Amino acid sequence: MHQIERLEEFKKSVTNKFNIYNSLFLNLPYRNVENVGILIPLLLNQCEEGLKSGKNPQQILDIFFHKYANIQTEEEQIDFMFRIIQYVERQVVLYDSVEDAAFPKLHEHTNSLSVKDYFQLVNKNKSWDKIAKKLSSFSARIVLTAHPTQFYTPPILDIIEELKNLILKDSINEIDVVLQQLGLTSLINTKKPTPLDEAKNIIYILRNVYYDAMGSLFSYIKSNIEDDSFNNYNIIKLGFWPGGDRDGNPFVSAEITEQVADELRINLMKCYYNDLKSLRKKLSFKELRPSLNSLRDRLYIAMFDPKKIIHYTDIIEPLLEVRVLLQEKYNSLYLHDLDQLIDKVRIFRTHFATLDIRQDHSKHVLVFQEILKAKGIIKEDLGEKSQQELIEILVHKNFRLSPNDFEDELVRDTLVNVTQLKEIQLKNGEEGCNRYIISNSEDVFSVLIVYGLFRWCGWKSDAITFDIIPLFETMTGMEQAESVMQTLFDLPEYRAHVEQRGNKQTMMLGFSDGTKDGGYLKANWSILKTKEVLSKVCSKNGVQALFFDGRGGPPARGGGKTHRFYAAQTKDIANNEIQLTIQGQTITSTYGTKEQFMHNSEQLLTAGLSNNLFGKENIISKESRKLMEELSDLSFQKYDALKKHEMFISYLENRSTLKYYTKANIGSRPGKRGKKEKLELTDLRAISFVGSWSQLKQNVPGYFGLGTAIQTLKNEGRIKEVKKLYKEVPFFETLMLNSMMSLSKCYFELTSYMKDDPEYGDFWNILHDEYLLSKKMLLEISNSKILMENEAVSRESIKIRESIVLPLLVIQQYALFQISQNSTHKELYEKIVTRSLYGNINASRNSA
Repeated sequence: MHQIERLEEFKKSVTNKFNIYNSLFLNLPYRNVENVGILIPLLLNQCEEGLKSGKNPQQILDIFFHKYANIQTEEEQIDFMFRIIQYVERQVVLYDSVEDAAFPKLHEHTNSLSVKDYFQLVNKNKSWDKIAKKLSSFSARIVLTAHPTQFYTPPILDIIEELKNLILKDSINEIDVVLQQLGLTSLINTKKPTPLDEAKNIIYILRNVYYDAMGSLFSYIKSNIEDDSFNNYNIIKLGFWPGGDRDGNPFVSAEITEQVADELRINLMKCYYNDLKSLRKKLSFKELRPSLNSLRDRLYIAMFDPKKIIHYTDIIEPLLEVRVLLQEKYNSLYLHDLDQLIDKVRIFRTHFATLDIRQDHSKHVLVFQEILKAKGIIKEDLGEKSQQELIEILVHKNFRLSPNDFEDELVRDTLVNVTQLKEIQLKNGEEGCNRYIISNSEDVFSVLIVYGLFRWCGWKSDAITFDIIPLFETMTGMEQAESVMQTLFDLPEYRAHVEQRGNKQTMMLGFSDGTKDGGYLKANWSILKTKEVLSKVCSKNGVQALFFDGRGGPPARGGGKTHRFYAAQTKDIANNEIQLTIQGQTITSTYGTKEQFMHNSEQLLTAGLSNNLFGKENIISKESRKLMEELSDLSFQKYDALKKHEMFISYLENRSTLKYYTKANIGSRPGKRGKKEKLELTDLRAISFVGSWSQLKQNVPGYFGLGTAIQTLKNEGRIKEVKKLYKEVPFFETLMLNSMMSLSKCYFELTSYMKDDPEYGDFWNILHDEYLLSKKMLLEISNSKILMENEAVSRESIKIRESIVLPLLVIQQYALFQISQNSTHKELYEKIVTRSLYGNINASRNSA
């Protein structure tokens, strides 16, 4: 029933409103484009009908140009295609705004478990005692990352917010004006953003959305808990990677890290100042004024001068003093308003979000090697010393290092950064920057080199106020994770460090590179098993395991329905805290408004808290594990064969948008790691890898190998076993549902012309055959007639979004073909491909 009601509401609040407001696009102010708005529906119809009938993009557009648009010259055709792209980009912005406006109404008809529902269940089951302890310490950490698929600039975000508010009021005249503003506002960066620019763009969302949203969410949770003393201000925490993530962006320097830490603190002070300014108008009482005025003045100075430090106690103590006076002398007038500010100060303190530091293990190895060479311990490389000797050096050897003693820029910057982290903690508080993550962790040195660097940069061994977090993201890394952590816990010095950090060990699992490396099912199954093993290792050593999930937007990068994923975790996985990355356009599409942030954060909390408290525990039996293992291995064999196909990299380089990701002024970082001329899969960033498949509408990483794996078991007469697995194991069901989402966003008709390509035809057919097989098998094991059968609203949303960008995608394929033919206008066609990335990325909302 809920699904029918939601679908009706969706048609009323989204489909119908979008169609009405979309008609206003006829008046968008562009030069010489009076007919473009009228021609777009014709072009869409030509694309849909043409692709269904087997025509290729060249045939579709040639017919359209000559029969409908009367555009004869190639130069005029190129100009027209650019204008179509401009229109489509703005149609996507409008659709985003309409969906955002409809969000609250749509979720009146949802089956999702709210915090209020959750506490009613607790009351019904009389389990307050059981959950009180959990509530006092449980938290969800949402870590925002800057990736090259997050490119809505602040002016466009402002327009989306304004449109959303006007759509809620059905103010059609005002909407018309804002759409004209949208038509004249650039959606793209005129130049590549710097890492600092990217950080500022995300801080803009922190300040304008999350500051109020987190305060409201905490008040909402507190009001639904039957415990007046509830004070878990960490129940929702924010993390921040822009400006600290060197692996994600090699252009991040120590200077950038310091600047971003300052930006976070300064913007938080602006939020406090504005709240206090509003509060002072209400708290006009004589005895309160001195404390409020003094705090206001200090905040004002701290807003503009990064060198002026204001500590947490400097903010909270005056507010608490005012609170006492308000209760004693002024009848508690406006106490609720004051408490809301106090709650925010206790949540955000002086840091706003925790700035994480991340670097690839291989870079640390190079730094370590240079240090030992400088100290005369080795001549050329680390291989001259045994593993035990190197451990002894890292744990016991005392060096005093100065960046000025080294010429290598990587070494200098690394040492400057580790040294300055103490200063950042002094300014922003310890929580402002207290996590150091090491990518591609596969051995104990991933953690111990960082431990050694802290010691050698002025940190005392017993006072390293940083969690050192290994990131296991490759198949090898996950296989070695258990022995790595046990070896670390066996070292008295490292175990003492863990104890000093509250006997907690955070370990990160990387879904993106795991999927790129092992395929969808293999990667996700390996991650689940790794979590179970690491939970046992930590438990055995008296350490609380915390898991940090590096999840992207689409299922191929660990995305999909996040709350469903966490609710499906097994009882053998430590469930002390949910930590996950929110990446790319998922920041604005899933957490971009106050309502979305509160709803999706609620879903994270209830998924984590409900796990193992209500209903039966998630246990995967031996038989089911054996079957999962078989399916995992079979799907990996199929995916691995594809990776090793001689055309795999060549197809991505020459038939996809891969190389154009770095040409777009979306993000500041390069599209691949390292500087090798020849592209290798290991160097390819997961974002451009997954995103390129998404632009092709093939979404290979989200399902490839599943069809073959299930078909193999069916051929053995074992399809009932797979159906039972789907029905009884929530984890497997969740993966399959996410794969169905990936499949539903495929549209092989777009590239069907490639099946006859003399160079890539056979490879395209391999992809297409596995797509058809995977779709058929997943429908069979789920007893569904269509993909996403029980998610009608999501299905409808995808359908509309795909329809909006179809002309853009046909233009993109047309341009790619012209480039392959060495057109005399090759440079312009390359610009078309690059520009076409934007609208499609945003329309997909979780494409990379």
